[in-house]
Amino acid sequence: MFLNENLRKAKRQKNDEFYTQLPDIEKELRHYTAHFRDKVVYCNCDDPRVSKFFHYFSHNFERLGLKKLITACYRNRQLDMFSRHDSEQAIWLEYNGNRKGNRVPDVEDIGDHALEGDGDFRNAETIELLKQADIVVTNPPFSLFREYVTQLMQYGKKFLIVGSQNAVTYKEIFPLIKDNRMWLGITPKGQDMLFDVPKGYAQVLVSTAKEGSAYRVVEGVIKGRLGNAAWFTNLDHAKRHEELILYKRYSPEEYPAYDNYDAINVDKIAEIPMDWDGAMGVPVTFLDKHNPEQFEIMGITASADRYGLKTKKYTSADAPNYSYLNSREGGVIRVGGRYKSTYRRLLIRRVTPQ
Repeated sequence: MFLNENLRKAKRQKNDEFYTQLPDIEKELRHYTAHFRDKVVYCNCDDPRVSKFFHYFSHNFERLGLKKLITACYRNRQLDMFSRHDSEQAIWLEYNGNRKGNRVPDVEDIGDHALEGDGDFRNAETIELLKQADIVVTNPPFSLFREYVTQLMQYGKKFLIVGSQNAVTYKEIFPLIKDNRMWLGITPKGQDMLFDVPKGYAQVLVSTAKEGSAYRVVEGVIKGRLGNAAWFTNLDHAKRHEELILYKRYSPEEYPAYDNYDAINVDKIAEIPMDWDGAMGVPVTFLDKHNPEQFEIMGITASADRYGLKTKKYTSADAPNYSYLNSREGGVIRVGGRYKSTYRRLLIRRVTPQ
């Protein structure tokens, strides 16, 4: 048990040491320019002197019309993105623009302040910095994503953050998505993102994985590759108001009903029937296309009981492999008397009936 816990801890630490690259930041943030004018931006999970988030906002301070930029780091006072986090104290930086009118920040324009504590985003002094902010933009530790988002919601902050796409199924996160208090960003969910990683972990990737699967080499530098990274936000953007064009018509043969959910199964988002007004189970990737004015999110198959959806537990009289069917996180459909399990599904229905 001790060994397993150490392995789990090591995995969490590796996932938390993925640092977002400037091209991915630029690609996403260019869609939110109007949100930042006269706003205080806080990056509270970044070493401010080497963070690409600090680089982006400080070099675009005047263009975005920012009021102030604040960044803080965890247990680090050294100029090193991959510090050992062995300092009992950390720092925070404050930038109010270049006094000489230059686009590139001058050192004397950046206020360097010592924190009494280690800079953890949950500490009282970093929470005081959070209270000053209008918008939080950063890549928080994946292992603390639930707690991090809970804090943002508690203090009513706007945000644009990077997390694992698996977070959409977390019991702390999915209700926020369901209630339109949080949604995905512009970058399609699951699109590959490359991250800066510590040298030691880079060597582990090279020795244990095939290039292209878990890492890539860019200009001689090993980058961690995550195919399950996604942007999460509560800043509105044009993409979430685009109407999904539908062309298929419903037929019971093409859209079998679940036995344990009062909904039909739809395997491909592009094939959502245009003339069906009831509940539908669709792949989770639907969130990339979700327009709250067109569809309502009712629930998710792994948490159906919490949303009052009809469920059914199978017995050996129903199917020989009933235990396997019940253990799957998706729904179960019956076609021609045979049972078929599916991957996890979002349950949706049209807002305005056809």
